[in-house]
Amino acid sequence: MYKIALFASHNGSIFDTLYEASLKKELPINISLIVSNNQNAPILNKAKKNNIPHFIVNDKLYNDTDFILDDLLTKYGCKYIVLAGYMKKISPFLANKYFIINSHPALLPKYGGSGMYGRFVHEAVIHNGEKMSGVTIHRVNENYDEGKILCQKVISIALNETIESLENKIKELEKVAVMEALKLCLK
Repeated sequence: MYKIALFASHNGSIFDTLYEASLKKELPINISLIVSNNQNAPILNKAKKNNIPHFIVNDKLYNDTDFILDDLLTKYGCKYIVLAGYMKKISPFLANKYFIINSHPALLPKYGGSGMYGRFVHEAVIHNGEKMSGVTIHRVNENYDEGKILCQKVISIALNETIESLENKIKELEKVAVMEALKLCLK
């Protein structure tokens, strides 16, 4: 059983998929820790409801967030971290010490980098008239969206596609992609 930490700044939309997969033994994981940088993040309520240790770690509360995060990850035995809409840049220290994966709502290397997340990605994809989009699951390094690609899932963009419809399709595709990537990585 692999103990994983989930870092999220808001909903942590992939939490439900991973939690269900752990309960059904579809993945050999235990979500052992949830961390958010946002004290109002809905993911914290999900953690509380499911009796998962959860913490708020941000620059307002701590001078050295890397030290706090490393301490928590060690305490809860987590070697793997899944970023689920985590809006803070990961430091080289953490990226080199832990196996961290991120889900990006586009086909990297296009539409990646600072400021390219969520709705902003879908707006750019549609504005540029792309015919395809998708999800990229990648290892995290010290640069936004530049880590090794582990898995990509592609969808066609409909002629009448809206930002909202594309976002919904990508969120569904993300569930499949994250599961596939974790199955590959946790061997």
